[in-house]
Amino acid sequence: MVKNFFLVIFFFFFIFTSAAEARVYIDINAPTLVQIPIVLPQWKAVNKTPSDLSAKVYAILANDLTLSGFFKVIDYQRLPTPLKEKEGIPNTPSLEGWTSSIGEILLAGEASLESNGNQLKLRFHLFDLVEQKHLVGKQYEGPSQLLRKMVHKIADEVMLQLTGERGVHNTKIAYVGFSNGNKEIFIADFDGADAKQITQNRSINISPAWSPDAKKIAFTTYLNRNPDLYLIDTDGRNPQRLSSYPGLNVSPSWSPDGKKIALMMGMEGKSDIYLIDSNGSHPKKLTSGHGNEASPTWSPDGKQIAFVSDRSGSPQIYIMGADGSDVRRLTYEGNYNTNPSWSPKGDRIAYCGRVEGLFDIFTIGSDGSGLQRLTSGSGRNESPCWSPEGRYIAFSSTRNGGSKIFIMNANGFNQRPLTSGRGGESSPAWSRPFE
Repeated sequence: MVKNFFLVIFFFFFIFTSAAEARVYIDINAPTLVQIPIVLPQWKAVNKTPSDLSAKVYAILANDLTLSGFFKVIDYQRLPTPLKEKEGIPNTPSLEGWTSSIGEILLAGEASLESNGNQLKLRFHLFDLVEQKHLVGKQYEGPSQLLRKMVHKIADEVMLQLTGERGVHNTKIAYVGFSNGNKEIFIADFDGADAKQITQNRSINISPAWSPDAKKIAFTTYLNRNPDLYLIDTDGRNPQRLSSYPGLNVSPSWSPDGKKIALMMGMEGKSDIYLIDSNGSHPKKLTSGHGNEASPTWSPDGKQIAFVSDRSGSPQIYIMGADGSDVRRLTYEGNYNTNPSWSPKGDRIAYCGRVEGLFDIFTIGSDGSGLQRLTSGSGRNESPCWSPEGRYIAFSSTRNGGSKIFIMNANGFNQRPLTSGRGGESSPAWSRPFE
């Protein structure tokens, strides 16, 4: 079958898969995670394809699987000598020779350039080394500039075959970063690579938020000296002002249907949570009282909004109906809790809490139960946000010096940095998958 990606024809077709009943190798919902060892022999470069291209495919794929947190990647340089030299896709009868690799799964492939180097073909096969059987084989074709996207599709397919759910390798993360001394909005692949700066206004730009269709990003900018809410296409084009009331217009959060934006506004001498239409019209105040309210986040069903309020004397997480009704306090542990982010499954809320002067990431059930601390003793950790399927959390951390974007599994396992700049990266926001 044929699919279209960003108006570029991208071919995908099914080669072969075992007729055996599908087996889930990794339970991604288990309270503890056991990584499955997966062997990656050298990728083979065919049809006079440069070896550095197949090496690039290999490096991206190995990094994708490592970042997922579900695999212990065994690369070819760590294999026994007879296997270290092997490359490409083995025949099923020869799988027995791979048992010395100490892996349970074998992922092998080959890359070829065609049409004067403008068309790339990637072919891979996945094998179960324990049961000595073939699991799946597929091939992707497309323009060579889509190499990273094609490799991410392979990693997603591996996740699907071994966990029963697709990965997030074709998602993107928006964040705030420094450029020439200014705070600008950037977009990068889920692994932090291929970062692109989408604002160029040489001002202070903060709090990016993806629209549900992942075509636009709402953000706050001080371009006109007031913190105004803007909307911009993901390629950096068509910036437009949505909300410019005097005072704050910050921390946007899109409703799941994309019709409304909740945000923090300061129209009456203090901050409150407001709703506006996605075109910036019809502001409606949701909160009242003497406290300051901030950082709204929608529940995935669009019926509730979590937010921060200091109405009890210190910043805590509260939940209310999407119309401002039925306000209830969620957090009671700690005297400073901010930055709530509602999980896509609706069962948990991640937030930033201060403990003994340090900021760490926590999650709590949306009913107030099951409090979990995910980071500890590793710098200042803030601004958590969930991946679109709820398996990961991105956040900012100063554990390595300047603030950088990190991701971790939703249980706190496998914390690793994404950005590699000089520091100053913050406020991550995760998109839905790009097809």
